Amino acid sequence: MAMGTITTSTNTAKRTAGVPADSFESEVTTTKTNGRTTEPNQLVRTGNDSSEIVRALARAEAGEQIAREDALLLMHSAETGALLEAASSLRNRVKGRTISYSRKVFIPLTTLCRDYCGYCTFRRDPGEPGGRYMAPEEVLAAAERARAAGCKELLFSLGDQPERIFPEAREFLRARGFERTLEYLASVSQLALETSGLLPHANPGVMNAADLIALKSSNASMGLMLENVSPRLMRRGEAHELAPDKVPSLRLRTIEEAGRQHIAFTTGILIGIGETREERIDSLLAIRDLHARHGHIQEVIVQNFRAKPSTPMALRAEPDMDDMLRTVAVARLILGGEMNLQAPPNLSAPDYTRLLEAGINDWGGISPITPDFINPEAAWPHIDTLGERTADSGFVLRERLSIYPEFTERKGFVHENVRAHLNYLKDADGYARVGA
Repeated sequence: MAMGTITTSTNTAKRTAGVPADSFESEVTTTKTNGRTTEPNQLVRTGNDSSEIVRALARAEAGEQIAREDALLLMHSAETGALLEAASSLRNRVKGRTISYSRKVFIPLTTLCRDYCGYCTFRRDPGEPGGRYMAPEEVLAAAERARAAGCKELLFSLGDQPERIFPEAREFLRARGFERTLEYLASVSQLALETSGLLPHANPGVMNAADLIALKSSNASMGLMLENVSPRLMRRGEAHELAPDKVPSLRLRTIEEAGRQHIAFTTGILIGIGETREERIDSLLAIRDLHARHGHIQEVIVQNFRAKPSTPMALRAEPDMDDMLRTVAVARLILGGEMNLQAPPNLSAPDYTRLLEAGINDWGGISPITPDFINPEAAWPHIDTLGERTADSGFVLRERLSIYPEFTERKGFVHENVRAHLNYLKDADGYARVGA
C-alpha cells in the first residue's frame, strides 16, 4: 500500500457529486504504513458529507481560503477526479497555461551532514566515498560548465552543520578561515555570482537571521523544505529519529525569518515518509500561514518519497500516482491560485505529465549537465522532451530564473549585489531572457 493512503470501510451506496461511496456511512479512518497503523485520524463521516464536499470544492475552486476541516474533508472523501478538476481550473484561471522551469546546475557543496534521515543517500560521513567538501575552484568550474550550457541557476545543496559532529569538517573550514559551513557557503556563492554571473540559490538547511542576511547578498533566492510539521516523525523508528535539524519548529523558524528578511523562498512537503494525510494538511496550512504573514514564499514543492537501497526505509512503499495527484490537488486548493506549485517530473516518470492535471504550474529545476544528487536513480527529462510533452498536454513551457518573475521587482527582495546580474538574465516580464 502507498504510504499515507487511507483504508476505510466501504459500501455499495451510489456515488454522487464527486463523493466516494464510503462517505455515505459513518467511518473511522486509519493510516497504515507497511501494514501497521501509525496514527488514527478518527474522522467520522456521514451522508451529509456529499453537500459539504460540493460546497468545499466550489469555495476552493473560486479561490476562497478553505479551512482545515474543508481541506481534511476533501483529502479524505472527495473523488480524485473532482479534486483534479477543481485544482486545475483554479490554476488555469489564475496562472494560465504557462508551465515554468529553471535551467540549473546542481552544486553539492558538501555531502557531510550531521543528520541521518531514514531515506537519504546524499549524506556521507568523512571517509566514505564522496564524503567531502567541494573546493572553490571546483565550484567555479561547475559554474563555468553551467554558463556554457545555458544554465542560469546555481543550486547549492549541502549537508546540515557537519562541523557540529565531524572534526574533519572543522579542519577543512578552519584551513580556509571559516568556522561554519554556512560561512563557507556565503563566500563561495559570492565568488560564483561574481565570476559566472549566474544566480545562486542556496538550500543549506536550518539558518538563523545572520545566516540569511549573509547569504542574501549573493543569492537571488533560497530554500528549505519543511517536509512535515509533525514532531511525531522524530520518534524512534520514524524517518527523522536521528535528524536533529528536522525538528519542525526549527524549520518553521527559518522559513519565517526568511520572510522577515524579504527573501524569495522555496519550501514544500515530502510525502510518503510515514506521515498521515492529516499531517500533510497541517504542513500545507503552516506554509500558507507563514506566507500570509510575510508574502515571501515563491513556490511550494510537493515531493514524493523514493525508496533507496541501503537506507533504513529501503523497503518502505512509495506513494502511488493517485496519492500524489490527490495531495498536489489539495495543495493547490489550500494554497490558492497565486502560489507557484511544483512537483518534480523525474520522481513521477514516465507519467509525470499527469501532475499537470492536479494544478501544478512549475516543473522545478532541470539540469542538462548534472544529475539529481538527492535522487540519483531518477534522471531528469531532457528539456526538449519536457517541452514537447508539456505542449502535448496543452501547455507552454517557459524558462524562469531561480527567483520567480513576481519577485524580481518587489521592493527589498533583491540585494544590490545581485541586481545587475539578475537584470541581465531576466526579460521584461521577469522570466529568463532568451539568449542570455
